[in-house]
Amino acid sequence: MIPRSVAIPKNWKTFNFASFFSAILYPVLGVALLITMIVLGLALEALNLHWYYLPIALGTVALTVFICNAGIGPLHRIMQHKAGELKAPAQIITMLNLMIAMQGNVKDWINYHSQHHRFADAPGDPHNPFESKRWAWVGWIIFRDAKDMTRPFPMWIKKHPIITWMDGFYNQLSLVLHLAVPAVIYLIVWAAGGSLMLTAILHASFIIGRAIQFHATVYGINVLGHLPTPKWADHLIGLLTGGEAFHDHHHDEPQSALHRPRKGLWNRIVDYNGTILLVYEKLGWVKNLKIAPRFA
Repeated sequence: MIPRSVAIPKNWKTFNFASFFSAILYPVLGVALLITMIVLGLALEALNLHWYYLPIALGTVALTVFICNAGIGPLHRIMQHKAGELKAPAQIITMLNLMIAMQGNVKDWINYHSQHHRFADAPGDPHNPFESKRWAWVGWIIFRDAKDMTRPFPMWIKKHPIITWMDGFYNQLSLVLHLAVPAVIYLIVWAAGGSLMLTAILHASFIIGRAIQFHATVYGINVLGHLPTPKWADHLIGLLTGGEAFHDHHHDEPQSALHRPRKGLWNRIVDYNGTILLVYEKLGWVKNLKIAPRFA
């Protein structure tokens, strides 16, 4: 089998603009917006740039990282690897968080990840870091084989009717979340006489937080997760990915709702995607959670 990084040509026919936008262009626009607001705030005293905007912005970044991971965790562990069964409230929350995280269609996500587990670190793996670290990071996202997008919907996902329905309207709902909702917020703040400066800074922080989580996931898991890394790096990337980056055991025991032991405060903090699923279980929003024996 020809390696994917070689088999897929890098030209305009395989270039996926939506993926390029979410992976590169949107983060650049977020950084540009933040820099513009800071420069204008420093140059124009009337805009009232305050020091306390900084901790609020950092909090927004952290909250956005958490929200994005709260979508990817259930997607990866429950919808992909069948470590449980999501009920209606959790399905809605998960799909909204996935749209905020700009993860694309659930159908495509699961099909790509299934290929990854089938051909891990070998030709056929969509993002094999041993072929090219850059390809495993963003190349496979930007350049797509059209046949990959025509794979059928994974049959077991049809047990999640809300997710199936929302996945069918992914693009429309994403436009509402990323374009219409911010526009309405700006309008409300302007009409109420609030600070458009602060609103723009928080909007930029939201975009940057989404980008940090996005690239921590694709680089931290697809590349670093398949290479030897120091323990501190595992925990740092774990915090940025909700525990998804604890990857050493994952291919041996993929059907586990937890990636770290159930006991231990730090384990539940660094593997907060698993903690979210434990909370959902208490609420009755997820059933039949499967946990690997070493983590139970």
